[in-house]
Amino acid sequence: MTKVDVAIIGAGAAGMMCAIEAGRRGRRVMLIEHAEKPGEKIRISGGGRCNFTNINAGAGNFISANPHFCKSALKRYTPADFIAKVDAHGIAHHEKTLGQLFCDQSSKQIIEMLVGECRDAGVDLRLSTDVAAIEKATDGFQLRLGGAIIECACLVIATGGKSIPKMGATDFAYRVAAQFGLTVLETRPALVPLTFATDLLEDTKALSGLSTEAEVRCNGAAFREALLFTHRGVSGPSILQISSFWREGDEIEINLAPGIDVAARLAEARQNHGKIAPHTALSGFMPKRLADASAARAQATGKIGEYSTKRIEALAAAVEKWRLKPVGSEGYRTAEVTLGGIDTDGLSSKTMEAKTQPGLYFIGEAVDVTGWLGGYNFQWAWSSGWAAGQVS
Repeated sequence: MTKVDVAIIGAGAAGMMCAIEAGRRGRRVMLIEHAEKPGEKIRISGGGRCNFTNINAGAGNFISANPHFCKSALKRYTPADFIAKVDAHGIAHHEKTLGQLFCDQSSKQIIEMLVGECRDAGVDLRLSTDVAAIEKATDGFQLRLGGAIIECACLVIATGGKSIPKMGATDFAYRVAAQFGLTVLETRPALVPLTFATDLLEDTKALSGLSTEAEVRCNGAAFREALLFTHRGVSGPSILQISSFWREGDEIEINLAPGIDVAARLAEARQNHGKIAPHTALSGFMPKRLADASAARAQATGKIGEYSTKRIEALAAAVEKWRLKPVGSEGYRTAEVTLGGIDTDGLSSKTMEAKTQPGLYFIGEAVDVTGWLGGYNFQWAWSSGWAAGQVS
């Protein structure tokens, strides 16, 4: 039997961060990972360059049944704190858009930084190791790792959610939470492409592969970023963002020409270029394929000069307020994160410790705190991992 002060299950962003902080406090830390390598979701993130934080990260960028829960950790370990760590390791980075920070070279640099800091903190990293069972012990918890038994005073669960199962994602954290009496809220895929029914796909198949700036709205949320039409539906940053607010059966509203007064532009075309077709008038400020599809959807034919103000307004509405109902999403297979999870009512917002199970902590994606697209979920991993690492 091996005894440690802290056992952390999951060597992802949150787990490694927690291990570093606990190890630096002189705690004997064992970090357990079922995969062959640590930080696999870090490796694939940001197109291989890791969108490791967002300089604007705050409580307003997160979704949770308790929107105040994340404030404590985010305020005590901020984007500036993690940026300072990255800078100290000489990792070059840049801001892409909307406060999103990426490595100039490779996401592997972030993994190497974290693994190196774990090593320097004396962390015992166990890879390719499955946890077969967890039981409450007299002075903490007992873990069974194959034929080995590990006893720990503190147990931290950092195994994430269900997103991207091909990388080994499971419901492990939720099962542990349920085992120890914590509530697990409904989970669903988030930051995920949305799919269309056959009839809507038929209407949009000519747009597959086309990307355009759009503003997408659903259930009170709105995001203005790129939208991508796919052979299955829609994707792109604006759609991934809104997917966290969309539920099956909901409509979404898309403005395909944000920042443009479409009716005014069409009225100008009517006045000065009356012989052109409506789709030609639209192509003056949007991609031709999109202009053709929008005009067809609005059944706008003939010459723009023959259009009444009412018909122009109807065509403008087809562009600015296109309402459609996705049939579903691409699911956990491609979802970047899992929405929902372990109910924050059962956790301390300062330490991430379970209120009814002293010594048991849950951090990162497993908790019901889900960030927007753009580095926010990594910042939650750093902040929640840091918070648990101060006390575990």
